[in-house]
Amino acid sequence: MTDMPDLARFLAKERYDTQDLRRVIAVLRAPMGCPWDAQQTHASIRKNFIEETYEAVEAIDKGDDALLCEELGDVLLQVGLHTQMAGERGAFDWDDVTDGICRKLIERHPHVFGDVRVTGVDNVLRNWDAIKRRSKGQGSATEAMDSVPRELPALMRAQKLQAKAAKAGFDWREETPLRRLELDLLGEIEELRAALLAGDLAHAQEELGDVIFSAVNIARVIPGCDAEEALTGASDRFLRRFACVEQSAIAEGIDMKTAPMEELDRLWRAAKAQGR
Repeated sequence: MTDMPDLARFLAKERYDTQDLRRVIAVLRAPMGCPWDAQQTHASIRKNFIEETYEAVEAIDKGDDALLCEELGDVLLQVGLHTQMAGERGAFDWDDVTDGICRKLIERHPHVFGDVRVTGVDNVLRNWDAIKRRSKGQGSATEAMDSVPRELPALMRAQKLQAKAAKAGFDWREETPLRRLELDLLGEIEELRAALLAGDLAHAQEELGDVIFSAVNIARVIPGCDAEEALTGASDRFLRRFACVEQSAIAEGIDMKTAPMEELDRLWRAAKAQGR
């Protein structure tokens, strides 16, 4: 792409495809390409991958197809950059990536590409989990749990670990375990309270983690509940209610920075009563 006639034809294309993306990324990483792209490593753009993924999720939540198309392109760029970097040191290339995912999908869908019979989605998921554990050499529940990435959002990781522990039989045997989990949560809250009263802040942080972990365990047994989404919803409600409090404070001439907590609590309860 360095000679002008070839570059001119490339820039004049009406539509680019996956091969063009591979070519563009290779040029950006080349000696005469972009200095910034050339100096990046897997580690240096690690956070970019996370951010682009969340932006794609945002587009999904908004139901915005045009934005989703754009954000998926950004995610694909991250895949391309990491693959190009690996190819430059001879680790793997685009074809290795696509070959790997195709083989994985074929292996984990024996009810589509083989002669395995399934009775529904639950059966499919059980087969998927069993095949995954076998292919990764996970002989124990601990190995399966250890495979859950530590880099996942903490709530998501906690719920996945708890679900895998429950599959291994490490769960309350009651028909309705929610009450038992509720008692666990209350117990952890008491331990947090004791640590705070004792002024042991390091222990308080540990106990706070236990409180959150216990709360996530309750989410696991509530049908259709996801701890990450539950906390996102709580954050959204807090933002809406805070906006209402701020608007009311301005309307009443209240300085939020100096107002008594009782005044702010009154505004908060009013916002909450409005269903914000």
